[in-house]
Amino acid sequence: MNEAIGPARIEIPNGSDPIMHVWGTMVPGIGPAAAAFAQAVYTHSTLGLREFEAARLRVAQINGCLFCQDWRTERNGEKVEAGFEVAVEQWPDTTAFDERTRLAAEYAERYLLDHHNLDDDFWARMRSQYSAAEIVELSMCLGSWMAFGRLNRVLGLDTACSLPGHVAR
Repeated sequence: MNEAIGPARIEIPNGSDPIMHVWGTMVPGIGPAAAAFAQAVYTHSTLGLREFEAARLRVAQINGCLFCQDWRTERNGEKVEAGFEVAVEQWPDTTAFDERTRLAAEYAERYLLDHHNLDDDFWARMRSQYSAAEIVELSMCLGSWMAFGRLNRVLGLDTACSLPGHVAR
């Protein structure tokens, strides 16, 4: 017997973890590699926690991934402050961000919604705050979050994700 995840999206065998089934069992040649890339973004990022989370949360907000919006990255026992997600939504005007964090949120939004209009002024501002390697790293992180957060949202997996401390909506 199978159960559908989300309204008529995909069927998951009863008793199977939806994420493990979709990301591993259903596409064994792609899923584990995608999962390794998604994990590498968290394991190997050199970006500061605030800019990392500002970009990640802005992608989550745009994608609509419920799990990703609830998640908070932790590094060395630290997480961003409560209410950080509100500042991310209000990135152009918030006083809670320094320039790097504001640019990370802006880049995330424009990367997802307006990438054809990343003009010379934007890139000059980015280069004034980020090294070339950091820009590439942030771009790869954005690509991962956009693709995999959107995949989970579209397939209805964002309500099936379960990690310690997460309550599915």
